[in-house]
Amino acid sequence: MNILIDIGHPGHVHLLRNVAKELEGKGHRIYYSVRDIPVAKRLMEHYGMKPWLDLGGKKDSLLGKALTVAHQDIETLRFVSKNHIDLGLSSGLVLSHVSKLTKMHSFVFDDDDDEAEPLSVKYEHPLSDVVFTPNCIRRKTKHAVYYAGTHELAYLHPNRFAPDPMVLQRAGIHESERFFIMRFVALKGHHDVGQQGLTMEQKQSLVELLKPHGRVIITSERAIEPEFEQYRLPVPPEDIHSLMAYSSMFLGDSQTMTSEAAILGVPALKCNTFAGRLSVPNMLEQKYGLCYAYQPAQFGEMYQHIEQLLTRNPKELKNEWQAKRQRLLDEMIDPTEFFVKYIENYEGLS
Repeated sequence: MNILIDIGHPGHVHLLRNVAKELEGKGHRIYYSVRDIPVAKRLMEHYGMKPWLDLGGKKDSLLGKALTVAHQDIETLRFVSKNHIDLGLSSGLVLSHVSKLTKMHSFVFDDDDDEAEPLSVKYEHPLSDVVFTPNCIRRKTKHAVYYAGTHELAYLHPNRFAPDPMVLQRAGIHESERFFIMRFVALKGHHDVGQQGLTMEQKQSLVELLKPHGRVIITSERAIEPEFEQYRLPVPPEDIHSLMAYSSMFLGDSQTMTSEAAILGVPALKCNTFAGRLSVPNMLEQKYGLCYAYQPAQFGEMYQHIEQLLTRNPKELKNEWQAKRQRLLDEMIDPTEFFVKYIENYEGLS
């Protein structure tokens, strides 16, 4: 098969890189498309996901996004027709649109609830052949294919990932040193309109809270603020999961990295207006106790919770979270294996 993998976010690289590798190893030809996102392109270079069709930059406004999608639809349509693409894999709108104008099938990977993404529900799901969905979510579309897992497990399952102990040396961190990772996001996606994360004042207060207990490391989706330059991530983006696995705690307003930390068995606390509204993080919190979510108005409660966790013995806390993680792993699958088998056995593809 000729397969096109469309990348619209750095997280999509991680989600689909193992799927691409497995399918390529089985003799399928893999093509890529990507937006003008430097971190995504760096990760794709690192994992050998090239060459690619460059679909240009993103816009922040809804009108700008709509015009961008129209342009990307046209460019992708040409590419799909020229290269006789049989299957498109993505977490975005474009391949779903193009599939209705070509013979290409479209499989979407979506871990957000319908209520949180009305545009996807209206313009993506109905046009897709398959919508791969964690089984803690319930969809309106008949195209949903449910599995016992999460996006993050596709690349952080023990079958796919083991932390590199040399990352500590590259980061200049002693193996006995306690350190914390913080992640601040831009909230620029179409589903992020009207949403809020941590304020600058709240970020600063968290940094001050953590500093007496260990080293603070910050990664940011936007350009990092001058006040936080001294805490900048000391390793390249491809090292973040290894570094996170050895960290003592994760804090921030990122959906994805909160879930990543949780699945790695690291206490994770986030603050944004999505808190309590999404099934996957709710499952990680309510069923497994691996992470905690707070609305911006609950920042004081989050602060107090962090204070309480910081008083705990670090080794005991780590052991407790690793036991929670093991329970999750025992009850879930390796999503990459599931995706690849489903793709290879899907009727109409060969």
